[in-house]
Amino acid sequence: MMKHYFEHASSVVFGCMGLGGEWAADAYTAEHVKQATIAVEAALEAGITVFDHADIYTLGKAERVFADVLKANPSWRENMIIQSKCGIRFEDATGPKRYDFSPAYIAQSVDGILQRLNMESIDVLLLHRPDPLADLPALGECLSNLHAQGKFRYLGVSNMHWYQIEALQEVVSFPIIANQLEMSLAYRDWVEDGMMANSALNRHSGYTAGTLEYCQRKNVQLQAWAPLAQGKYSGRGPADCSTSALVSKLAAEYGVSPEAIVLGWLMRHPANIQPVIGTTNPARIAACAQAMHTQLSREHWYALLESARGQEVP
Repeated sequence: MMKHYFEHASSVVFGCMGLGGEWAADAYTAEHVKQATIAVEAALEAGITVFDHADIYTLGKAERVFADVLKANPSWRENMIIQSKCGIRFEDATGPKRYDFSPAYIAQSVDGILQRLNMESIDVLLLHRPDPLADLPALGECLSNLHAQGKFRYLGVSNMHWYQIEALQEVVSFPIIANQLEMSLAYRDWVEDGMMANSALNRHSGYTAGTLEYCQRKNVQLQAWAPLAQGKYSGRGPADCSTSALVSKLAAEYGVSPEAIVLGWLMRHPANIQPVIGTTNPARIAACAQAMHTQLSREHWYALLESARGQEVP
């Protein structure tokens, strides 16, 4: 294994959650395949090489549409790292929405992912959300068998605390190489935690202390979902006026898009965080990809942090 699997990957990830139409049981259409083709091509042209799926995205249609795109453009696969997630079950006839790391369900889910993607193997399998009822030794045996069968190359997780990753790592012999968390200029607990040592404010953080440092020390790639905070600072959603104005000012100064500034704020951190973008609009994909070539100064990073916090750092 190389120093890190993502070492030569793009520093921005294309999230495929928007592919395949609505989150409903209806079939996808040729128009959905066309939209996905345009979006994937735009991502590749912008230098994005990592593509993020989950078995639940548009109820499996995102993976099926993606397979159709690659069937028509097989050479694109050579330049891709493809990852998918499993472990979330929606409400059905047998129970409510739940998480399921039982060996039978994980094995079934991985086979479903491969079938929908029309692949024999994916590059990275991520466990989507921690299951409180997980039997770790049984889960580890299941994942080890799937890995030995070549159904995935590398293992990752999503929404896990550092100690959950450590516990899972103890039951598999191959490294856990990614952790996908909500991280953004709006959702800052991951950075506030480290600044709030010796402060009562630290008690109100929803982020488990040490997760950031654990991932850095253990070579676990941090991936940020919802990195643009629904466009809060880049003119695409309910605005934070003062921070949005600062983002616009910096975008003009750096000669890039507002999206590049917001994503660049995340990427300025030495943990080398990979934002997972969710747009299928080619122009916005290109705008987001500009972040890969945008290096914010320390002063501008702190100015954005101060503005988003609404007060200076302690």
